[in-house]
Amino acid sequence: MLRIGLTGNIASGKSSVSREFARLGARVLDADLLAREVVAPGSAGLAQVVERFGPSVLQPDGALDRAALRARVFGDAAALAALNGIVHPEVGRRRADRAAAAQADGVRVLVDEIPLLFEVGLADEFDAIVFVNASEAERLRRLTQDRGLPESEARAMMSSQGEVAQKQSRATWVIQNSGSREELLARVDVVWREIQAMQEAQATQE
Repeated sequence: MLRIGLTGNIASGKSSVSREFARLGARVLDADLLAREVVAPGSAGLAQVVERFGPSVLQPDGALDRAALRARVFGDAAALAALNGIVHPEVGRRRADRAAAAQADGVRVLVDEIPLLFEVGLADEFDAIVFVNASEAERLRRLTQDRGLPESEARAMMSSQGEVAQKQSRATWVIQNSGSREELLARVDVVWREIQAMQEAQATQE
């Protein structure tokens, strides 16, 4: 099974790319969805978050108030590290379990969509890495117009992530996503054909 890491800075279009990979035949694991699972109502992860940050990070129905939690950790390195210490290990365990299940199911290409792949030191876990990129202006537009974030918050979120050039230099493929959807799909298709060729080469060596 070929394992592909899919990453990119915020609002670059990672999810659009992962959906297209899934349509083309890959199985996709979304780290954000796994992170939501580990802090779902009734989970041990949510209990740990509340123990660390207090009940103010809960909504009235007992679910995690993500906006409140984001406000608590943003700009506070110690608080963010504490949150990551709760969430990341459990996400890693779930990712490993899902990868093992994919292997057992005979999946040929497994794509892990991980926004902070480089930041959390996971690059070496993959056979190849796809980095999705869009211009800073386009990412800012998506955050403010499409997601409704204040510009100051959007810029702060963008600046908190690693340098694009360094990430691109470590990726196997870079998919630019500042244009039309048709242009994006064409780029994904090119990369997918190369991924298939890599998987076939891997299979012949096993």
